[in-house]
Formats: sequence, structure tokens, C-alpha cells
Amino acid sequence: MWVHSAELTLPPTDVSQAIDSLRAWFEAAGDITVAFSGGADSALLAKVATDVSAERALIVTAVSPSLADREERDCADLAIEWNLNWKTVSTSEMLDAAYRRNDVDRCGRCKTALMDALAPVQQGTVVLGVNTDDLNDHRPGQVVAADRGARFPFVELGIDKSMVRSMSRSLGLRTWNKPAAACLASRIPHGTPVSVSLLAKVERAEDALVRLGLGQLRVRDHGDIARIEVDPADMSTVLAARAEVNEQLLAIGYRFVTLDLAGFRSGSLNPLP
Repeated sequence: MWVHSAELTLPPTDVSQAIDSLRAWFEAAGDITVAFSGGADSALLAKVATDVSAERALIVTAVSPSLADREERDCADLAIEWNLNWKTVSTSEMLDAAYRRNDVDRCGRCKTALMDALAPVQQGTVVLGVNTDDLNDHRPGQVVAADRGARFPFVELGIDKSMVRSMSRSLGLRTWNKPAAACLASRIPHGTPVSVSLLAKVERAEDALVRLGLGQLRVRDHGDIARIEVDPADMSTVLAARAEVNEQLLAIGYRFVTLDLAGFRSGSLNPLP
């Protein structure tokens, strides 16, 4: 197991126990820096860490072309709502030829850029919102971050995504049911070079679907083809607006617009086991 510096505990059996365990984790951790993307996982870490000790908790959002503008705005809004000790840093993964090449280690190159960007502002230990469900996916960035000294409280405490959402709801956090997000580069198949223009194209395509009121979604870029993934329950919404969706995505630069009948699934472009 590559998680450093703590023995894994048994999964908490109820929400209040999980919240108490997370608070105790931060009380014992000392100064920490939370990498804050605004998603349910990092939002819960940022809020609880701040509640435990605002002076010891620095909350940092990494800004780059792979972070959607709407996600950066939401981070800023949450920082105000929760009175976080928040700042942003710019990451430079786009300067890394290995990252732009987009092989199966792209996530590792991205985490290297993140840890490099955090280093000048970091206080104490870097904390990431990795939960136990994430251990089953292809995420080489987790190994890179752990090797650089980052810690993963949810993994150490045996907390999965469902428990993260339950804890967040119990604490009244509006992020409790926020759709899972990932960097925009995750929409681009490995082997297709990542560029700023391609990331912006994907973001514009997803923004068009967000305006329909859809929650969990991805637009996977396959050259001329946009492959839309949404929850099965939302497929009827996309189909009802198919003319509008098709028109907008064609205007963005796609030639064909498709709806993936398998629905949304995280990591659908990851290497097969």
C-alpha cells in the first residue's frame, strides 16, 4: 500500500463517527495545506480542517487550463461562504512535454506540477481528497503525491465516496451532492496530445450541457466526434434538446455528436485492466 505515515483504520460505521474521526485526524495533523478543487471530497476536507483550526489550515486551489472556469468560480464562492484561508496557485503542466503527450502517466505528471506549485506556499502537510473508492481506478497521480509526502485522510480513515456525501450532508454543506468532477484533460483519450485549445473546446461543449440543467456529465473528445456521457435518467433531457445540443457542439467544432448509451462512468478513457 502506497499510503504513507499512518495505519489504515476500519471504515466508520456511521456518519457521526466518521465526522468525529475526521476532526480528530485534523487535530492531530498539525499545519496542513488542502488541495481544494471544490468537489465534494476536497470541500469536506477544507471545511472540517478550517472548523478544527482556521490558523493551521491553508486551502489552495490549483488553477490551470484543465480546470473549468465554473469550478474555479465555485471554489471562490465556497471560500467566501465558509471563510476559508484560501488562495490560488498556477500550475505549469502545459509546459511539460510528457503531460502534453498524454500517455497513461498524464495524471502523474499533473500531480507533479501540483506538488511543485504548492511547495512555495505550503504549510505543513499537503492533504488531498482521495477516498477509498478512488483506489480502484487508474490514478497514477495518487502515487506521485504520496511519494511527495501528501496524505489522504479519507483513505487512512476508510471513508468511501458515499460516506463523504453523507458526512457533507450531515454538516449542511451544499457540496454534498455535487457531481463528481475531474480535470478537463480526462476527456481526451490517451495518445491524443493535450492543448489549451482542445481543453477549451471540451469546456465549451460541457458548458452547453450544463445550461440544460444536467448534473453529472462528460463530453469525451474523439477528434471529430463528441461522445456525451450523462446519467441514464438524464438521457431524455439530452434527447429532448438534441437539435440545440447538436447545433451548439457543431458550432464549437465537432462534426458528429453522439450520446453514449452506457451513460456516465468515471474513467471511461482509462486503460483497460
